[in-house]
Amino acid sequence: MEIDLAILADAATIDATGKLNILGVFDRIQVSKFPAQFARIALVLRLATGTSEIGTHQMDIKLVDPGGREILSLNGKIQLGSGGSAEGGLRVPHILNIDGLVFPAPGIYGFDVKIDQKHHVTISLFVNGSDNN
Repeated sequence: MEIDLAILADAATIDATGKLNILGVFDRIQVSKFPAQFARIALVLRLATGTSEIGTHQMDIKLVDPGGREILSLNGKIQLGSGGSAEGGLRVPHILNIDGLVFPAPGIYGFDVKIDQKHHVTISLFVNGSDNN
């Protein structure tokens, strides 16, 4: 299993046909003061896998601050069902809306994503204040 798409966005949806719709992709935010609260971040992932991995998997997402300290931890199970072809494999979109995140200081934050205890990707978010451009 691989993650072939990992981004942050203002919003994302999956329509009835499984098509992923993404609005406002970003990797940095500008705030006026710290601590800063951000209304919503949509963490968008797409899993690429073969039919041999159909079933339940553990997903762990941690947000770490610039000093490497964990400021958010989310854990849950994802269910991969059939729907892809043997030739093309499965492409499974996953959207996690995170509301009200507080960033205590400027710097580079990272969303670390693990599936079944294996690290797959870190999505970086640069948080800048108006006085540290």
